[in-house]
Amino acid sequence: MTELRPILLVEDSPRDLELTLEALKKTQLANEIVVARDGVEALDFLYSRGGFAGRNLPDPAVIMLDLKLPRIDGLEVLERVKNDAALRHLPVVMLTSSREERDLVRSYQLGVNAFVVKPVSFKEFYQAIQELGIFWAILNEPPPASGVGADA
Repeated sequence: MTELRPILLVEDSPRDLELTLEALKKTQLANEIVVARDGVEALDFLYSRGGFAGRNLPDPAVIMLDLKLPRIDGLEVLERVKNDAALRHLPVVMLTSSREERDLVRSYQLGVNAFVVKPVSFKEFYQAIQELGIFWAILNEPPPASGVGADA
């Protein structure tokens, strides 16, 4: 049986965090939601350090990453994840209010798996989060734990 992996939600806006958590709750996903409020906390979770030292959770099923974050921004977190052989297999969804083309281009250059602009309306935002949660936590088939195929 596949181990149920958490969703790492990296969001600094209290309003967006509350809406995202509520939308994910409505999907009735069994995955634990781990919240990081900035890039440093996200990296602490991924590297089991700081407040997450000794964590007993597996790596996340998906990282839902805001772009504009305090201390270390989303692009820097994305770059570090995708440049680390132990983490690069983790899917990262950039979830942002930014409609700037340079943010979109840079995210894909760094290896983001999806770039989602937060809809302005509550209903659209809610629906987008629910669909993202279901896709990445349930429907997406992750690579084997080793990150390589059996015949590689």
